[in-house]
Amino acid sequence: MWNLNNKTAVITGGTKGIGKATVYEFLQLGAKVVFNSRNKKDLVTFERELRQKGYDATGIYGDIAVKEDQLALALWVEKNWGTLDILVNNAGHGINKPLNEITREDYNRVIEIILIAPFEIALLMYPFLKKSISPSIINISSVAGILDVHTGVPYGTSKAGLLQQTKNIAVEWAKDGIRVNAVSPWFTNTPRAANLLENESLMKNILSRTPLERIARADEVAAVIAFLAMDKSSYITGQNIIVDGGMSIKGL
Repeated sequence: MWNLNNKTAVITGGTKGIGKATVYEFLQLGAKVVFNSRNKKDLVTFERELRQKGYDATGIYGDIAVKEDQLALALWVEKNWGTLDILVNNAGHGINKPLNEITREDYNRVIEIILIAPFEIALLMYPFLKKSISPSIINISSVAGILDVHTGVPYGTSKAGLLQQTKNIAVEWAKDGIRVNAVSPWFTNTPRAANLLENESLMKNILSRTPLERIARADEVAAVIAFLAMDKSSYITGQNIIVDGGMSIKGL
């Protein structure tokens, strides 16, 4: 069936943009969801919003790059579910600075959140994923990991690394039945991209480069993530699905 009925899911960075849309998509498809955020106000507000709409999901405050906060998420899964069907590594971070102004601390922070944290979270969730009948990990990468789209060196480098990490883990954990895939969006209408999308010159370039002549909605990306979490995608692993309105295949 095209649903996620009774599946358990952890979604990092789940209060804004693609993460928030994915929380909604999973809940609408019948999943049980726990999500995290390093912004306590956003977390409380989103939990309240979900309850008002009749959904039961749990938000956990914490920085996904901090070991203690990673452990708190894993302990919650162990205590409340004991098993895990889906892990969505969505939390992200970018640095909007010219290359010559980026510090080592800036660079490391992006790498820690986008590349290292998904690796560490996957390791912590591994014992619970192994217990699932059909476990799946979905890493949210970006077309910035494939092409230069002016999102900065740390961001592009970390997203490219995440794509290779996806492939390596997919091969190693296939013996445990754990599928690992990536989703790579192009510019998407999210709070994080709002400032960039207000730039008329940039928007003109984006739209001229995109055959569908529009940017993506967050729910369109979330739908692809949900498919990779479903049993319907049970023979897909180690892949990267590019959600870009045709941008990456356009020539003239």
